[in-house]
Amino acid sequence: MAEKVSGMKYFGKTVYSGITMGKVLVLRSNPEPIRRAKIEDAEHEINRVHDAAENAKQQLGALYEKAVKEVGESNAAIFEVHQMMLEDDDYLDAISHIIRTEMVNAEYAVAITGDNFAGMFAGMDDEYMRARAADVKDISARLVRNLSGQEGVDFTAMEPSVIVADDLSPSETVQMDKKKILAFVTVHGSVNSHTAILARMMNIPALIGVTLNLNEIHTGMTAIVDGAAGEVIFEPTGKECCEAEEKIRNEQEKVRLLQELKGKKNETRDGRTINIYANIGSVSDVGYVLENDAGGIGLFRSEFLYLGRDNFPTEEEQFQAYKQVVQTMGQKKVVIRTLDIGADKQADYFSLGKEDNPAMGYRAIRICLKQPEIFKTQLRALLRAAAYGNLSIMYPMITSVDEVRQIKTIVGEVEQELKGDEIPYRIPEQGIMIETPAAVMISDELAELTDFFSIGTNDLTQYTLAIDRQNQKLEDFYNPHHKAILRMIKMVVDNAHQCGKWVGICGELGADTALTEEFVNMGVDELSVAPPMVLKVREKVRSI
Repeated sequence: MAEKVSGMKYFGKTVYSGITMGKVLVLRSNPEPIRRAKIEDAEHEINRVHDAAENAKQQLGALYEKAVKEVGESNAAIFEVHQMMLEDDDYLDAISHIIRTEMVNAEYAVAITGDNFAGMFAGMDDEYMRARAADVKDISARLVRNLSGQEGVDFTAMEPSVIVADDLSPSETVQMDKKKILAFVTVHGSVNSHTAILARMMNIPALIGVTLNLNEIHTGMTAIVDGAAGEVIFEPTGKECCEAEEKIRNEQEKVRLLQELKGKKNETRDGRTINIYANIGSVSDVGYVLENDAGGIGLFRSEFLYLGRDNFPTEEEQFQAYKQVVQTMGQKKVVIRTLDIGADKQADYFSLGKEDNPAMGYRAIRICLKQPEIFKTQLRALLRAAAYGNLSIMYPMITSVDEVRQIKTIVGEVEQELKGDEIPYRIPEQGIMIETPAAVMISDELAELTDFFSIGTNDLTQYTLAIDRQNQKLEDFYNPHHKAILRMIKMVVDNAHQCGKWVGICGELGADTALTEEFVNMGVDELSVAPPMVLKVREKVRSI
């Protein structure tokens, strides 16, 4: 837990580093208590709820469009999820039931239902479902505002500010003018929340878990937010302001120098090179890839084409998305991962059912092999798109040679179908993700059957250390620098190279500059990182 150190200095968890100083804007949730009022006409109140919900859907549609432009389609999908939640029969029926049985006003019924559903989600074992509690609170608060005629916070009029809040909803974050947000500081929240993801995509310093009393913090105060140190200082002394100003100037100079690295080689001082690619989740993210001068796309998370909707994407939808990405990237490599649904990425229409341990359950390639009709639709789209650019396919969650052979059989069937239909296609480079200890230990055999490896260090770490990486209680035990992980990476690289195959890292360790030199020394061929990290990793490589 964060802890108050002295005066007005507090510590929290860093979501995004960087340093800034400016005036504080305190956002207080639910400033007005919601009144319980007796009503005479229950159906009238229920109709008010339906009207408010329709209004909310339109508002969320506008937020989605704004978010797509600012943070990409995959990160904007939360607003489509919120729209779907507003159509949830259980949620709406619960509101109607309270209105009819207790004869109370719509505002009160919505608030109570929101609290009940949020409490239900918050009490679940699954981390993903617990995170949905914040979403229910968000949509319930929006409904209440619409019912009561409240406008919410007018973010258009805000000055450049350090935003301080108990927590922030995705809709609040997106409504803000990016240019006027200096930093985020919240009492609650998670590093895996939608708001945290948005903060990282927007490159805004952010701290969560800062244990402060919001009643002691006032709009107009001055604050220094140092993401690297994980601290916020309210009403800093003259000395602290001078020190912060010096740090800010240094950060600005670092950004300027990084920009000068565009067009430069990812080459060490003694002439060794490594490819630096980018991870993306949607077509619209390609702009970030090009803007940050990545050499290609090392991980296109195709599962985001499946999320935030209520039916499977068609072959044509997928084909157009993949085609657009490879055409935009020109000759640069685009590695597209087949759907990695399951675990913390759920889509109701897959009907996966509840699992006690979803991270180790029915997910990714296991779904594809058990339900080949879903897999074939995606493969047809991928093979067709491969005719238009430098596309590679990557299969996740591989544990055995037999799985790779099954994949190859299905790819062969898809090829025959396309040939029979006289549809242009190409069999592209095909590789697998190394995410399980099993795949590491047989990587010599797997290398003979594939064109490349990409090491997913997030899952590899959690499976190797037997730690659910989303369980906050285990954060102190989660060590991606563990000697076992590094030895596994070295083993995979050696086994791949013995077969003449290339190896990349697409997990978070790829952007960990404390390990960049070690990866270069191991002979890792490619690092795939978040677009804003491309130039930082290039800088590190060129310093080796």
